[in-house]
Amino acid sequence: MRAIRWPRGLAGDIVLAVVTFAVTVVWSASSAQPADSPLWPGGIVLIAVVSAALALRRRHPPAVLVIATLVTPLYYPLGYPDGPIAFVFLMALFTASVRSRPWVPLGAVIAINAGFVVVGALRGGERSWNPSAFVEAEDVAGLSVMLLATIVAGQYVRSRRALLADAERRAAEAEHDREQEARRRAVEERLRIARELHDVLAHQISLINVQAGAALHRRDDPERAYASLEAIKQASKETLRELRGVLGVLRQVDEEEGEGGAVPVEPAPSLARLEGLLERARAAGLPVRRAGDVDDARLGALLAPPAALAGYRIVQEALTNAARHSGAAEVTVAVRLRGGAVIVQIDDDGPGPVDEAALERGNGLRGMRERAAAAGGEVTAGPVPGGGFRVQARLPAEPGSGPGERVREVEESA
Repeated sequence: MRAIRWPRGLAGDIVLAVVTFAVTVVWSASSAQPADSPLWPGGIVLIAVVSAALALRRRHPPAVLVIATLVTPLYYPLGYPDGPIAFVFLMALFTASVRSRPWVPLGAVIAINAGFVVVGALRGGERSWNPSAFVEAEDVAGLSVMLLATIVAGQYVRSRRALLADAERRAAEAEHDREQEARRRAVEERLRIARELHDVLAHQISLINVQAGAALHRRDDPERAYASLEAIKQASKETLRELRGVLGVLRQVDEEEGEGGAVPVEPAPSLARLEGLLERARAAGLPVRRAGDVDDARLGALLAPPAALAGYRIVQEALTNAARHSGAAEVTVAVRLRGGAVIVQIDDDGPGPVDEAALERGNGLRGMRERAAAAGGEVTAGPVPGGGFRVQARLPAEPGSGPGERVREVEESA
């Protein structure tokens, strides 16, 4: 059997209605005077109607207030015993003030005062007025002040509830924004880690693959085969080193709190270590030539760490693509300082056909562009007229203590 689910607050309002009816009837009956009209049946009916309406005061406050406004002016002028039925009206008025616009309870105050006068006038004659009925001018004025005070109290509660609701809404929106920001940062971090792993693995494994193929074809020349195996050893060692660096960064936050302090992590790859990257590519059999007017030491001074890392990974990815796809006889890596930016350009003279659609579908060029954009730069890539392929990255040079000071210093020293 399914349990009955009451609307919120309805059970409490029903109890309030029953208690109000019982208290009003007992109070009115006990305060009856010989000159009062009999409470039964008319007075009881009016008390029952206005008390029963209280059961719906939260769900339909204007309707309950209308009922109380109609019943109360009838009860007292008709000469029934004095009782707390006026306080029933006050409860309805207060609820309407809390849950409705100000004109609703104000209209009820005007109507209740007019109702006493109209009912008294319709009764006609002095003998029809019961001395205990408070329809005299001073009583009506006092009643009006009390009703207006009830409206003010209700509006104050209404405004406080509105402020609390607005504060809760803003807090919920702020929490939602924080969750969205946390999710956005998590997505960005996953993409960053994916790019790092792609760059590390794609570059080194590609070089290992090239050298393994060369070793297989040089079985009749042990010296050159051993050289290829040595290059494979160095490439795999570098792969493991960079993987330890990436995984060490991921573990660092958790393990810093453990015994022994911070976890030692390998230095992050940087364009200031470009020559080492080119040397490993040469050792793997890729003919690479360095050009340009900025050496590694100056690059370390020119580029912020994010830009230096982006430049390193862009060169690494371009060399990987040259080794895997171009069949180039030579690859040129040029680094120049132009207009407050570091220009990194990688050219290969490979004769292989370039499928630009396939390039766009892959992760390599997309990862280059994402890295450069994250560092405030840009990357262009495409075939060169006459043969070959070019990747060019423009990375912002880091300013010194004043606008362009460090850039000017490096340009002058060059």
